[in-house]
Amino acid sequence: MFVIAASLGVMVTIFVLAIMYLFKEDETVDDRLKKYTGSEDEKRLREEELDESFWERVLKPVVEKVSTFFIKFTPSGIKDNLRRRLILAGNPLGLGVKEFLALQGSLILILPGGLFITLFFLGAEAKVLFTFSLLTAISALIIPIFLLGKKISERQSQIQRSLPDVLDLLTVSVEAGLGFDAALVKVVDKVSGPISEEFERLLQEIRMGKPRRDAMRDLGKRTNVDDLTKFITSIVQADKLGVSIGKVLRVQSDQIRQRRRQRAEATAMKAPVKMLLPLILFIFPTIFIVLLGPAVIKIMNSFSGMN
Repeated sequence: MFVIAASLGVMVTIFVLAIMYLFKEDETVDDRLKKYTGSEDEKRLREEELDESFWERVLKPVVEKVSTFFIKFTPSGIKDNLRRRLILAGNPLGLGVKEFLALQGSLILILPGGLFITLFFLGAEAKVLFTFSLLTAISALIIPIFLLGKKISERQSQIQRSLPDVLDLLTVSVEAGLGFDAALVKVVDKVSGPISEEFERLLQEIRMGKPRRDAMRDLGKRTNVDDLTKFITSIVQADKLGVSIGKVLRVQSDQIRQRRRQRAEATAMKAPVKMLLPLILFIFPTIFIVLLGPAVIKIMNSFSGMN
């Protein structure tokens, strides 16, 4: 009986192990097939690719290839200057040097080519074709640079206009007992615009371990606004000498408001000079026509009556 029971136990154990082995072998084969066919990975990659935008799937690879071509033939000095101007503009649309050069190069290739083909099918002469294509290529080269310069001016103007109010908020926050970094957090929460974005980046750099003085100097280089640069210099000196930041903020706020008032007065003084040219070209001739027109007509009628 013992031998029979032991034999049955061994047989059952072997049977169970055989079934487990068969199932394990099937699972291994399926996994191996999935590994070689890559059906799940391929499906997942296809879904991730379809979830991306048209820019990421189609346009961005083309832009990268075009930018690689143009970056090779662009001098390093021009690239450094362009990188600095893009930083001053706040990197609009997330454009870097490669993307900007690719955009500029694409415009130089596409616009003149499209105009050339259009004029060719319209039957234009060869001189007209090459002249207009050349002018279009020059325009495609200049327009992105002009728009970038305009963006820089607008951003600096926004920072300069909002700086006095931001300094008032900083002054009130510091005088209420907050630290300078906490006051900057308050500004980021309450104020919107480029200056808030720059202060937020300043706080991120400080949290990552960058010294406050270096981070604030980099802020001045990124914006290149005179009032903000003077404010940063005053804060750095106060931090170095141990002067009360609240008093420095109060003084800087008053000085910046005074400088803004002076700029407004200077702009108002320039208004008569700027109005002189439209007066001479457009308004004075109209006044002369209205005032002297009837007299000239009467004189002409009197001379015609005498004849």
